[in-house]
Amino acid sequence: MFPIVQILHGKGYHITGSDNNESDILKLERAMGIPVFLGHKPENAAGADLVVYSAAIFKDNCELVYAAEHHIPTAERSVMLGAISDAYDNAICISGTHGKTTTTSLLTSILLDCGRDPSAVIGGKLPKIGGYGRVGQEDLFVCEACEFVDTFLHLSPDIAVVLNIDDDHLDYFKTMDNLKRSFHKFAASASRYVICNGDDPNTQEAMEGIGKPIITFGLGENNDYRAVDISLHDGVNCQYTLIYQGAEQGRITLSVPGEHNVLNSLAAIAAAHAVGVDFDKIAACIGEFHGAGRRFEILDKVDGVTFADDYAHHPTELRATLETAQKMSFKRVWAVFQPFTYSRTAMLLEDFAQVLAIADRTVLSEIMGSREVNTYHIYSKDLAEKIPGCVWFSTFEEIADYMVGEIRPGDLVITLGCGDVYKCARMMIAKAKEKAAGHNHL
Repeated sequence: MFPIVQILHGKGYHITGSDNNESDILKLERAMGIPVFLGHKPENAAGADLVVYSAAIFKDNCELVYAAEHHIPTAERSVMLGAISDAYDNAICISGTHGKTTTTSLLTSILLDCGRDPSAVIGGKLPKIGGYGRVGQEDLFVCEACEFVDTFLHLSPDIAVVLNIDDDHLDYFKTMDNLKRSFHKFAASASRYVICNGDDPNTQEAMEGIGKPIITFGLGENNDYRAVDISLHDGVNCQYTLIYQGAEQGRITLSVPGEHNVLNSLAAIAAAHAVGVDFDKIAACIGEFHGAGRRFEILDKVDGVTFADDYAHHPTELRATLETAQKMSFKRVWAVFQPFTYSRTAMLLEDFAQVLAIADRTVLSEIMGSREVNTYHIYSKDLAEKIPGCVWFSTFEEIADYMVGEIRPGDLVITLGCGDVYKCARMMIAKAKEKAAGHNHL
């Protein structure tokens, strides 16, 4: 919700808000002069012209009930975001099963470093802007477009970006064909053109008959934007030569690891170029991007052990992250994974088992059910049984205690998942520091 608040507040709208939990975001909103109430009460909505709510809010919420009783219009977050996107003539909406936040963050970073002033809505924290979005003065809008329950169909993209299409959210879409149809509708809603992954068969199939000019990126030689001569440097960063429509444009240096980020960067370059940024400026700025929050984010190093955190929660993302980690110079890679939703865990159980085995050691927390009831009768122990040497625990506290007894200098410990597993990372770091301090004292 926060980027929407930033943009509307910046455009002069009077905003109030409420939340159940104190957070850094609430502090930021109060610093902006926005009244924020702790706890949901009917009177919080009194006098509002419009009540905007997130998808996490249930229909029987007392503020929504009050709005209905007093004939105050309401809009779910994605509908509000769609209305905002419609107000810009240069709305770049970035979709895809994987890589949305990194690509949206990278494009925003490139534009800012090249002297542009976009508004942005990002699904993760971008250190450069200290948050999840910003309001700019230019008629330019960069927006992450999420396919979950078709929310991206509310957006009004001028340029639609499709990074890839993979088997996710099948509890809603049911079939890959339905998922492709939704991406087709999203791309077809672009007023100018579509930038898409020319190497991904699912994406190419979804783009058939789109009726819009298509710009492609990828490693294959038929793409408009290509990366060739890719060199990974100890997995930490990489370089490649950028080709645009057959012509070399120079060497690109990325400060984010992994070949998957080469593709993300090509999409960002294509979008930046589409809104008038030349290749020389892009090449000069792109290396300054060091990743978004929770995207292979290095948190700390304690007693020779590196702690990192990553949002990966789908087998394809886990594979990319763990293969990247294994290319680095660590003695052992520990994956501490929190499965997210029972449906995804049950439907992709074998895939999860296969990719989590890439790590040298895997530790699981219980599944974070989020919005679901466990009608699948699936538990982390079912996944753990399929991964050699894997252990699982009910609480983060138990995981942290176990890990501190097992880790050794030279190890990488990476927490993985889109829930609250980052809290486990903090616990492990705190306990590792306590242990190190005890050793030093002795």
